[in-house]
Amino acid sequence: MGSGGAAAAATAPQRKEKQRSAAGRWPEVEDGVAPAAAKRHVRRAWRCGVNVVLAAFVMVVPPMVILLDARGAGVPAVWISSVNVFRRGDGSILQWPAAAARDKLLGGLLADGLDEGSCHSRYQSAMYRRNAGREPSPHLVSKLRRHEELQRRCGPGTAAYSDAVERLRSGKSGGIVSPPEAECRYLVSISYRGIGNRILAAASAFLYAMLTDRVLLVDPSNEMDELFCEPFPGTTWLLPPGFPLANYTSFSVDTAESYGNMVKNKVIRTDAGDAAPTAQLPAFAYIHLDHTSTVEDKFFFCDEDQRAIRNIPWLVMRTDSYIVPGLFLVTGFQDELDMLFPETDTVFHHLGRYLFHPTNHVWGLVTRYYDAYLATAQQRVGIQVRVFGSQPESPKLLDQITTCTQKEKLLPEVIAAGGVASAAARRQSSKAVLVTSLKSWYYEKIKSMYWEHATATGEAVSVHQPSHEEYQRFGARSHDGKAWAEIYLLSLTDALVTSGWSTFGYVAQGLGGLTPWVMHKPANDTAAAADPPCRRDVSMEPCFHAPPFYDCRLKRGADTGKIVPHVRHCDDVQWGLKLVRRGE
Repeated sequence: MGSGGAAAAATAPQRKEKQRSAAGRWPEVEDGVAPAAAKRHVRRAWRCGVNVVLAAFVMVVPPMVILLDARGAGVPAVWISSVNVFRRGDGSILQWPAAAARDKLLGGLLADGLDEGSCHSRYQSAMYRRNAGREPSPHLVSKLRRHEELQRRCGPGTAAYSDAVERLRSGKSGGIVSPPEAECRYLVSISYRGIGNRILAAASAFLYAMLTDRVLLVDPSNEMDELFCEPFPGTTWLLPPGFPLANYTSFSVDTAESYGNMVKNKVIRTDAGDAAPTAQLPAFAYIHLDHTSTVEDKFFFCDEDQRAIRNIPWLVMRTDSYIVPGLFLVTGFQDELDMLFPETDTVFHHLGRYLFHPTNHVWGLVTRYYDAYLATAQQRVGIQVRVFGSQPESPKLLDQITTCTQKEKLLPEVIAAGGVASAAARRQSSKAVLVTSLKSWYYEKIKSMYWEHATATGEAVSVHQPSHEEYQRFGARSHDGKAWAEIYLLSLTDALVTSGWSTFGYVAQGLGGLTPWVMHKPANDTAAAADPPCRRDVSMEPCFHAPPFYDCRLKRGADTGKIVPHVRHCDDVQWGLKLVRRGE
């Protein structure tokens, strides 16, 4: 798939999708219901072994609780004890961390009490993760609850929101007059490009909104309501119809109201004390931070500019990147960021798991595929293939994938055709490989390799690809739904190999709490093969592809990868910025 919250889930049953072969297709079953094969192996395990299993376990382990979810919805049966295990239909046992099964609130990251039926994934996702993820800080948990209250107090449908919209429509607002914390201020995030970009942009906007006490409103374009559940209890994050800035989605680097242009044209001045007088401030400012942004646009990451922006009631932000590392350069934000994220390599991990929950239709795609093809494997390996250049079917890239996965012991080597692994090498273990790509060629080649050749370790390797759309279709409903499902499936793997530069991979690794092995993109189609073929990334954080190159304190160009110790350059995009763990 290419790179790239819904309101309540649909109440009518979703249309059954056409059943495809086990070579990697979405199983046919209604949303949220386990496939027939999964049902059979659960029933078989119950009929054939439950009495023996219970008797044996009572004798050898401490007391435990058996959790059988009668509601179905694709949730596997889970044994909860000091050692949490899942007994599959073939009798094998898979150990899970106990927290992954018990803590559906993710350490307090999620608010309790929401209707699970409207968004199954919100509280069920922990049941599918072997990696329980990092714990959020108490300060982050507290900040999220306060921000949820702000969204309810000032969001759509409130008197405060109606008043703010009317003032924007009249154009008479000259900025916040009373103390900013006493007013409702807003940040509108424009949704565009692929789903990976949209997710990273919304997460970035949300962090900025939390830091500056603004209500986040997401542009509903590109099926944002059909892909994601509402993240904030009791309100919506979607910008309602009738927004006065009717052409806001067409704002660009040339828009007169962009912050960069207003600074360049001295509509806004930052050299007159802590902030410009409110009477001189516009009713709104457009924050242009995509790949075409200018030096003046990137003054957004300077403290004096943030002081001026703070009093503007409405901001509209366009970015196609993960701007969070840039926010860590703003000295006025650093103390708060340190308290929110004492582990500085977990920002998107926490924000992503808080904000982005697949709607019930997409969650059905995830759980059906997981149950049919991934659930019974001892290890799951994700391979995300992003094809760049003019050779969509590249033997060089295929060799890079196989060399990487075998060199790093993620997948076993194979022996010559006709060869058989020795009895000593045969192991009763299995690996499921999940390949995501716009093309099916890579999946077919990897699958054929493990079908036609025995593995040197004797491991059984199955290879799966949910879909292959051939090319990216921006804004296409079915395409984006499958892309989001595949990102989520990648995040459920145990080890992950990604393509450099790809926001698709960035989102998967962050949601899963996985530090990936990254295959670097060659300089061009004729460049030599990458050596090494892949490299373990320095953190699971996404890369900011279009950062500022300006030292706000010295008022000159600078290497911003050397200003803050935990903001460094990315391995895959050398000029990009990436958060790493503090002290490393």
